[in-house]
Amino acid sequence: MDQSAELDFRKHAKVASSFIEVAILRKLRIRLLPFLLALYVIAFIDRTNLGFAALTMNRELAITSQQFGLAAGIFFLGYFLLEIPSNLILHRIGAPVWLARILITWGAVATLTGFVQSAHQLYIARFALGLAEAGYFPGIALYLGYWFPLRAKAQALALIIIGIPVASILGAPISGIILDHADWFGLSSWRWLLILEGLPAILCVFLTNRLLPSRPAEAKFLTQQEKAWIADQLEYEERHKPGWQSMSVTRTLIHPRVWHLACIGVAFGFGAYTFLFWLPQMMKSVLAGASGSVVGLLLAIPNLVGLIAMIIVSRHSDSTLERRYHMAAAGALAGIGLLLLEASPPPFLSVVLFSVVAIGSYSFLPVFFSVPGEFLSGFPAAAGIALVASVANLGGFVGPYVVGLIQGRTGSLHAGLAFAGLAFLVSATLALFLPRKAQVTSNAIHDSSATRGVGGAV
Repeated sequence: MDQSAELDFRKHAKVASSFIEVAILRKLRIRLLPFLLALYVIAFIDRTNLGFAALTMNRELAITSQQFGLAAGIFFLGYFLLEIPSNLILHRIGAPVWLARILITWGAVATLTGFVQSAHQLYIARFALGLAEAGYFPGIALYLGYWFPLRAKAQALALIIIGIPVASILGAPISGIILDHADWFGLSSWRWLLILEGLPAILCVFLTNRLLPSRPAEAKFLTQQEKAWIADQLEYEERHKPGWQSMSVTRTLIHPRVWHLACIGVAFGFGAYTFLFWLPQMMKSVLAGASGSVVGLLLAIPNLVGLIAMIIVSRHSDSTLERRYHMAAAGALAGIGLLLLEASPPPFLSVVLFSVVAIGSYSFLPVFFSVPGEFLSGFPAAAGIALVASVANLGGFVGPYVVGLIQGRTGSLHAGLAFAGLAFLVSATLALFLPRKAQVTSNAIHDSSATRGVGGAV
């Protein structure tokens, strides 16, 4: 074969590979992501609906702002303790069985939280909820790595993480309506809020085995050729990860880059969860006298804007395989937005700034959680993703508590918001010190597919 003919062959092979890739990735997104998204929406509503319940719960249980901050944050302490073992178990026994276990325990605890009678009982319930849900999100991030190559990973994660704004877009109005109208059988509306929003997790248990195969080889919706293509792509990426053959779980847990990501995560978690837990009360303060329903409807605005931005940013990050500047820009935007809120702007401008923070906060996450998969695989990936997520969640423990403490001392949220804004800026700065590019480039992968006969088996 002369040189021009070989170049022509490689060109046509690459085009064919691209068409095959688009078709397979579309099938994976359609068959896997909707259910995972639904589960994440349920998880995030159960995790953060305490912010809405607080609008009436705090007064009924005589909970101070400092106690509320501790109740909101102690969830993440429980999550932190079981994150790594949970992810290692999921990798060993498979996602369907372990996710079903997570669903039934977190749903039961979330529902029973509606019956607490004191701040101390609320602490126990929230801590237990963290233990029950531990490993869910890092497990999903690990699970997606079994199916999607690097160049599609951030987009796939984004289509799960949109569950955060979707949970607020759907959950905030529903929570507001329940809070305003549910007062049945002598139970306060905030109790019904926690009870009703905890039940869907239990109901979804019965769908996990049917809708979530453990690995591509077990997927009945894929042909043998499609399974081989996925295996071929992932195997090529594995071979080109630096040190993948010798990396152990122990080495992963002390790997400098893993701890670099963990430090980024804890600063980001401080800012992000402060924003999420205190946003309903911030919006209620801005809209003095507004009902829970009105607050819930207006909270949909920043979350909808953040959702759109997340999809755009993650797609651009995947197309360029560039992570650090995307994270740095998103973290800086969220930080600046929170710092500007300290000036107590009028209602319209406050909603605009809430949207700015949502854009930065939501856009950061899928890019951030795509990074560990660029240099880890197998059990090391399970351990590394879990370590990063668990340490990041410590920021979720510290952030709401510190802001509640500051508000209790000063009588204002503004100083606490400034702390959270600075935490976002720290995460952005740390992101700039990550390696410049993913180790495996999209061109290299496409070229490898072309020279090996368009994915080997297709």
